[in-house]
Amino acid sequence: MLEKFDLAALGADSAEAMHLTIEAYRRAFMDRADFMGDPDFAKVPVAQLIDKNYANSWRESINPDRASISRDLRRPAGTFNDLDKVAKAAAPEATETTHYSVVDPEGNAVAVTTTLNAGFGAKVMAGELGFLLNNEMDDFAAKVGVPNQYGLIQGPANAVGANKRPLSAMTPTIVTKDDKLYLVLGSPGGPTIITTVANVLMGVIDYRFDIQQAVDSPRFHHQWLPDRTGIEAKRFSPDTIKMLEQKGQSLRLGGHDERHGSYGKASGF
Repeated sequence: MLEKFDLAALGADSAEAMHLTIEAYRRAFMDRADFMGDPDFAKVPVAQLIDKNYANSWRESINPDRASISRDLRRPAGTFNDLDKVAKAAAPEATETTHYSVVDPEGNAVAVTTTLNAGFGAKVMAGELGFLLNNEMDDFAAKVGVPNQYGLIQGPANAVGANKRPLSAMTPTIVTKDDKLYLVLGSPGGPTIITTVANVLMGVIDYRFDIQQAVDSPRFHHQWLPDRTGIEAKRFSPDTIKMLEQKGQSLRLGGHDERHGSYGKASGF
């Protein structure tokens, strides 16, 4: 969706670039909610989701001067059938997820994200082994249209079922360039993991930051529902915030405290 926008020309952290990126996030998370789940049990339309023509159609629905309303968002004609949506309030975010990125001298790379998913996970100890079991069951759509602890709306494709794997926001990422290792990325932060990794990746690729600059850059996040954008407090200029609000973006200021729905500290090489 973002490929044909010249983000670099608009400038990193500019209201214009942030607005376009927020709108792309909004649409990507809508698709995630409706279609993604354990592919052994749900027919995930991967080919269409990653088709550039589909992305082009989505991009045409983005108004560069005005925010979309998530509840009113409809997919481009001729793509997927629209599903009814229920908007709910966000729940607080947990703090237990850990990511690490490792590269050895030979260029072998590992990206690992691991989590308990909430405070003390399932609150069950694994016998005398000394570790807690996670509560990844919350990553399922326990009830379609009702948000989980992160405020995420999940679709029927991710409904609870025997032998099924829950959909996760964990996004350990390895990027190659010219068939060589280029980046190893990941983050904690519940659903903000996805946009944190995307923000860091765009920082390096589109804005030509080095990896530390990209990791240190201000964060913003939109997950379709609830229909608002979380941004780090005191890290964007008042003019940028005002211009985004004039475009109709609903903003929620936050910080690095994940309990209050903010941003993981990304790891990358």
